[in-house]
Amino acid sequence: MMKKLVVVGNGMAGIKCVEEILNLEPERFQITIFGAEPRPGYNRVLLSKMLQEESSFKHIVTHDWDWYEENGVKLYAGERVCRIDVATGMVETESGMKEPYDMLILATGSLPFIPPIPGVRKQGVIAFRDVNDCETMARYAKTYRRATVIGGGLLGLEAAQGLLNLGMETEVVHNAQYLMNRQLDRTAAVLLQRKLEEQGMRFHLAKETVNIIGRNRAQGLMFADGNRLDTDLVVLAVGIRPNIELAQDSGLTVNRAIVVDDYMRTSIPGIYAVGECAEHRGISYGLVAPLYEQGKVLAKVICGRETALYEGTIPYAQLKVAGIHVFSAGDIRDEGNETAVMEYNGMLEVYKKVMMHGGAVTGAILYGDTAESTSLLGMVRRGASATELTSRDNSRSKAEDAAAALPEEETVCACNGVSKGAILRAIATDRLKTVEEVKSRTKASGSCGGCRPLVAALVKNSLSRSTDSGPVVTPTAQEIVPVCGCTHYDHDSLKTAMVDAICQTPGEVVSRLGWTRQQGCELCRPAVLYYLESLGLRDRSATNPLGAGVAVQVTPQYGGEASSTGLRFTNLNAEDRSFVESDLMDQAFVEVAWLRERLATLWGSLALPALVTVAICPGSAYPGGVLVHDIGISRSPAGWEVYAGGHAEHPVRQGQLLGLEEDPTEAVLLTAACLQIYRHSARYGEKMWEWMERTGVLALRESVLDAALRSGLAVSLRTTMLTG
Repeated sequence: MMKKLVVVGNGMAGIKCVEEILNLEPERFQITIFGAEPRPGYNRVLLSKMLQEESSFKHIVTHDWDWYEENGVKLYAGERVCRIDVATGMVETESGMKEPYDMLILATGSLPFIPPIPGVRKQGVIAFRDVNDCETMARYAKTYRRATVIGGGLLGLEAAQGLLNLGMETEVVHNAQYLMNRQLDRTAAVLLQRKLEEQGMRFHLAKETVNIIGRNRAQGLMFADGNRLDTDLVVLAVGIRPNIELAQDSGLTVNRAIVVDDYMRTSIPGIYAVGECAEHRGISYGLVAPLYEQGKVLAKVICGRETALYEGTIPYAQLKVAGIHVFSAGDIRDEGNETAVMEYNGMLEVYKKVMMHGGAVTGAILYGDTAESTSLLGMVRRGASATELTSRDNSRSKAEDAAAALPEEETVCACNGVSKGAILRAIATDRLKTVEEVKSRTKASGSCGGCRPLVAALVKNSLSRSTDSGPVVTPTAQEIVPVCGCTHYDHDSLKTAMVDAICQTPGEVVSRLGWTRQQGCELCRPAVLYYLESLGLRDRSATNPLGAGVAVQVTPQYGGEASSTGLRFTNLNAEDRSFVESDLMDQAFVEVAWLRERLATLWGSLALPALVTVAICPGSAYPGGVLVHDIGISRSPAGWEVYAGGHAEHPVRQGQLLGLEEDPTEAVLLTAACLQIYRHSARYGEKMWEWMERTGVLALRESVLDAALRSGLAVSLRTTMLTG
């Protein structure tokens, strides 16, 4: 006879445990789940994406209604359990429903922490914890203009980003000196704040809120220093507290949360706890990874299988909003630790810091480039020797280097507990070729998405190896990865499809090429605009490129110059047309005045967004800047040498010689030919050195020196420059 297993809680921890039990013993238990929310299981990590308009609720559902039925799981959604009768083995809901159990799992999760601020119960003050909160924030955004988030941690910043995307003026109030102070140091926090301020957020740091002002509803905040901040909506994101009321009333041992041992057993036999409501060795976790690890251990205990005990989890945090990537793991405090590695590139806004104690890695912070996050997390977990922090192979990206160095048993996707070995086996067995296929098969990168670069690198490395059917032609990481979740096209196939479908506007790309989101997202919108421009397809008369209510104005800075008049026109035009985005492209530097006019005209002729930096040296010496720019032109005794593909990132890469010209005009034309080829064949966001590495300098030399190109494109550009 099947035993009756009851799970109280339909959140990520409870459903993960049930999923593991079904994998081990699908016919052993009659499983009943009670969920307080009237919904199937969904990924709470992705709530902020609902606010950021990247997903709807259906996109964050992890287990739809059919899943429960297909697996014989009885789900009572919208039924809150209010009582456990330990003596008879029975749970009772608020509606009066009773259900017997042989084994009981408590996965009641947590509740938002409500600080004891006067006025906190007023209308217009909400928490940010579930789908209902997202829907409430969206409703407020239709009526009100100003929003304030109390809390500058991970959850608060995600809520603030969502409010910005809803069109609200968004302030963030934080009681510490800098953002995410538990996960970041001041350097990383300052970089993060600067980037978020560029997107429109405003911050009030080291502020203690002492009152929420307003007679009937929230109208402002009063701070301890006497200052006031007006607002229409207050969102509380200052932390969570374990939901232990049910356990406490039932006589289970509780401290801050429900006390469990290394096998997730509570103080009463037959009752277990998992997730945010559980306290293990004095710690209750509010992160996905430890919840899943606990669920795997408990599933084996429930099924009577032998299992290693749960020993705890190294805490880590990942923030990914609006293209900003931040990672933190372990103990990053200066007290009691030493700095093992610290790298800071102010131009690229990339920061890395690794801490150690007694020669062992204890913590890490990454800002801007988080490709190494999984390998560093593994080192922190193992207490690896700091001597393992070696420089990466210059010929590979950080993600490829990290993927190659990672042991097969190491976890790649901490959110879903997927190891490198599991991903490699899935790729080999099912002949997977894209990150999306890996995600569908293994769930790796399916939650926060922080491990996506590493998964892409694993796919690339796997496809580069020979298989039983012979050698595989290796596409690059971007070739095998879709531009974003809106489409199945990668960068190269997207360009081909846009030409074949005769797309002239982003709206036509969306409709003709089957985009899943009608407005696109932060990844594909700029890429589509760039390809329309670079391929000469763009209809410049179009004013509404991405569907109803969405327009994007892109203003390139030709020659690296943007006058105050031009900027003012851009902003006024954006306000006039109610554009949601006004994107001013990155600057391009031209360092010698006597070639400025020619190069400025060249940029105008090519319609290049300023992705390329140029250095020019009029003398015979080689200053460092010439060889570490995208394009470097240097005068030598034999004439003008043109270099391409350099960069000043760590490790510094020297540009490669494209050619030598006696006449400076010919040197500029050689540069023009190189840029024109780059414009047409590079992928969006691909740096020149990356493009050259993929193309090969020998093939590029042949192309830029090709007679047809020199007599056609080059002559045309020369005429434009000399007459314009």
